[in-house]
Amino acid sequence: MQAPVSRPVTADLTERLDPRRWIVLAILSGSLLLIAMDTTILNVAFPSLVADLQPGSVEQLWIIDVYALALSGLLVTAGGLGDRWGRKRLLLLGFAIFALASLLAVFATAAWHVIGARALLGVGGAAIMPSTLSILRDVFTDARERAFAYAVWAAVLGGGMALGPIIGGLLVQDHGWQSAFLLNIPVAALVIGFGLWFLPESRSARSGKWDWWGVGQSVVGMLALAGGIKQLGKSGVTDPMPWVLLGIAAVALTVFVRRQLRLPVPLLQVRLFTNRAFSIAAIAIFLGMVGMGAVLFLVTQWFQYAQGYTPLQAGLRLLPAPLGLIVTSMVTPTLMQRFPIRHVMGAGLVAMAVGLALPWVVQRFAEVGYPAFGVALAVLGLGVGVATTVASVTLMAAAPASDVGGAAAIEETCYELGAAMGVAILGSLATALYTANLPSVGLDGVAVGKVRDSVGEAAHVAEGIGGPAGKALLDVVSHAYSTAITPAFLVGAGLVVAAAAMVWAWIPRDLRPTENAH
Repeated sequence: MQAPVSRPVTADLTERLDPRRWIVLAILSGSLLLIAMDTTILNVAFPSLVADLQPGSVEQLWIIDVYALALSGLLVTAGGLGDRWGRKRLLLLGFAIFALASLLAVFATAAWHVIGARALLGVGGAAIMPSTLSILRDVFTDARERAFAYAVWAAVLGGGMALGPIIGGLLVQDHGWQSAFLLNIPVAALVIGFGLWFLPESRSARSGKWDWWGVGQSVVGMLALAGGIKQLGKSGVTDPMPWVLLGIAAVALTVFVRRQLRLPVPLLQVRLFTNRAFSIAAIAIFLGMVGMGAVLFLVTQWFQYAQGYTPLQAGLRLLPAPLGLIVTSMVTPTLMQRFPIRHVMGAGLVAMAVGLALPWVVQRFAEVGYPAFGVALAVLGLGVGVATTVASVTLMAAAPASDVGGAAAIEETCYELGAAMGVAILGSLATALYTANLPSVGLDGVAVGKVRDSVGEAAHVAEGIGGPAGKALLDVVSHAYSTAITPAFLVGAGLVVAAAAMVWAWIPRDLRPTENAH
């Protein structure tokens, strides 16, 4: 056996490296940044939108949630469609849909117009997201470079979700809530133009009959699951509607899984979940994003309603989170080469939990002030950057090349559904605690109902009253809301700690971030 055999292999690998790969990474990162920002950009624009369109509390939740829910429900279908039809083609079609939906939102004059436009944005996003990871998998043939590309992907996704409120604040401050949607149109046009020129087309080598029954089962199951959890948090355990939705989800998803296990060429290769590293990585991403999504939603509302900041001021005060996330995402591949995967991922999750729990540690953070809360956001961002980057690299490395579309769809579903569930579950918990903590406010009729319904509507009622009475009402509801969101953060911290425990218990000690043999 002679060592020099490695030379021609290295030379061959160099020849196979796509010279466009870094340009492709830049285009796909720009694509992903736009999709990620749209998950949270409306958070700071939300008070302006509520003041303009006057949506009810249920409509408000749907305006925030429907984008991520539509995207999550369609990702599995989009991943399978891209594998068969062409990932570049599907990505460019998705951006065309995205631009059209954004234009419809700009001209919305009623709450249901915005809900419909956000749902269509979710359809476009679902067409885009699986294609980004699948194309990266094909373009980056070197395992080390591919791990770095995945780290950039995770940093852009998480950073985009965290930067959304800041960019939204800059736009909304001077141009109104419509500008949060208007931004999408020129960016989509640029991506389509550069994508037509630089992006390679790719498909799965496997072919098979398109599974229409599986599409219906996955969409119904995912939407019913998300809607059931959201409604459970909103109306409580005594309302039968969330249990009906959760029952529909259980049936639809069970039938879907059983069908996929029988098909020779399934829409989604559910056997990926038999790999422990794949499953734990997916759980870590999902639970991590539950906490991150809830914080970004609740804190932006707290900054604006309880602290009286403008949208731009609120967005800037969130900056420690995305900065920490972006920095740690870029250094995490080096940590993964030096330390066991389970230690790096587990440490990142613990840091996330500390960031979520820190407001409780310092008691009423409304009285402590922004510096303590800024530290909590920075620690949260650091933890999210480490944990999600390791989880993303681990999940994709555990999937064979023939199932890359399905693996990408699962990963992105965990990101998007996790963020949506954070808003739904922890946001609903905070709303319930806010209502329970709210004392008598001395109002009657419709006004008292609005005050008790949500802090946003209460702020508008206080603004309408004006004067010392309006200021006194705003102080009361601000204190109730500040008291309510701290327990919600603690619940998020508990979920993240549970994910860390699973990582240390079940991920193999010797797991390294290398690709499976294909």
